[in-house]
Amino acid sequence: MILGVDFGDSRTGYATSDVLGFSAHTLETYSEKNMNKVAEHTAKLAKELNAEKIVLGFPKNMNGTVGERGKKTKAFAKLLREMTGLDVILWDERLTTVSAHSLMNETNVRGKKRKDSVDKIAAAFILQAYLDSNKF
Repeated sequence: MILGVDFGDSRTGYATSDVLGFSAHTLETYSEKNMNKVAEHTAKLAKELNAEKIVLGFPKNMNGTVGERGKKTKAFAKLLREMTGLDVILWDERLTTVSAHSLMNETNVRGKKRKDSVDKIAAAFILQAYLDSNKF
């Protein structure tokens, strides 16, 4: 099983793969701003789920450069590696949140439910892209 993570400033979304590694499924959204607490929660989830690795959404600018958010995500990845001993794969997450919002528009998800869902849906998009890249 692989744990997918969409790390954010105030909310972090999680998704898991199925046992065979074919599809990603939303798991939860964790609301917390402190990076150490988010890393502890992520490490706990990884252990509970017996995760083999973590795929972490890596925010890049549209031109491919790495900004402040990307630097913070790299620091978060380092913390996760230290806490879990697992391989943490940084995966380009450009437009995943946009895709999550598009999906919620199509399915008419609004209000608090939308806010609670966007990050875990983005995590599932990130993880699914990673899984799809390894199928061939």
